[in-house]
Order: sequence, then structure tokens, then C-alpha cells
Amino acid sequence: MPGNDTLTNEKAQDAMLDLLTSRVSHPRLSAPAPSEQELELVFQSALRTPDHKCLKPWRFLLIEGESLERLGELFCQAAKNENKALTEAQKSKYRNMPLRAPMIVVGISENVDHPKVPVEEQVVSCGVAMGYMLLALQAQGYGGMWRTGTMAVNEDVREGLGIAKHESLVGFLYIGTPQAEAKKLSPVSSSEYFKAW
Repeated sequence: MPGNDTLTNEKAQDAMLDLLTSRVSHPRLSAPAPSEQELELVFQSALRTPDHKCLKPWRFLLIEGESLERLGELFCQAAKNENKALTEAQKSKYRNMPLRAPMIVVGISENVDHPKVPVEEQVVSCGVAMGYMLLALQAQGYGGMWRTGTMAVNEDVREGLGIAKHESLVGFLYIGTPQAEAKKLSPVSSSEYFKAW
């Protein structure tokens, strides 16, 4: 009969695999956001991302409270700079985009110059860190939504967030408490995507 340690390890393994195979995005998020202690676990998870040569080539901006409204104004101004004929409804849409969650983490790849670690690998490392954060959020009963879109590549937004020319804005991670049950996703056949070579 398996010992207690074996059973504990098997339960932990089952819980981890269940989390990985059931991860979903939550587009509708509300307060509360994770507590400071819960967020620290999310951040520590992100910092365990694969990181060739231990460059730590990423940084993250935490946006909450009044800063969400400031980000909305930045989005609106950036959109107006691209299209002077924006309607009031369109302006309102841009202002309200960051208000879809009580917290946003902006993932930024610093793109360090290194002879053995190309920029693409560093951007992927930042993306994996954001994926780890999504998993850590879900493990604690919270939800997240990784968003990009036109605002992620807009130069005015990049400048307003203090993102340097050589850096990459990898995405906006919206964080909060899910407002509704997650959408049920249909099983995907792995054989469609994994092939012997």
C-alpha cells in the first residue's frame, strides 16, 4: 500500500495537471483583485519562467485604482491621434477598456543585447511568465485575460507607459474575480497538433 508521502505527491500531481488542462480565460472580471500576499505568489510564479542565461529580460507594470482611468485616457488619446474623426461612443470605448478588471499587469520584454539569447527568445520568456501568472491566478480562484490588440503596438501608448524603443510590449494581463462561470471549451485532439517527425 502506498505511503502517505506517495499519496500526497499523487494528489499534488493530479491537482497540477487538472489546473494545466483546465485553464481558461475570463473576459469579465470584477473586484476584488488578489491580495498582496496572493499577488506575491502570482509574481513569484512569473519569475520562474524559462530564462536562458538568467538574463531576467522582462519587467512588469502594475496598474490599478486611478491608474486604470489614466490608462483609459492614454488609450483614448492614442486612438484620437490615429483617427481624428472618432465618435464620442468610440472615445468612451477606449476610456473604458482598462476598466474591465480591477488590475492590469503590463508585460514588457526588455530585449537585452546578448550573443546567445536572441530577442525572440526573450519575448517568448516574457509571454511564458504571463502564462504562469494566469495559472497562479486560477489556482487561487481568480481569473485573468491576456489582451493585446492595437493598443499593444501603438507608439503613443508605448511612450505613455515608458516603454523604450528597443523593448517589446508583450501584452496586458487583466486580473480580477470572474463574474461568471468560465466558458466550457470543447476538448481538442492533440493529434491535430503533435506529429511524429
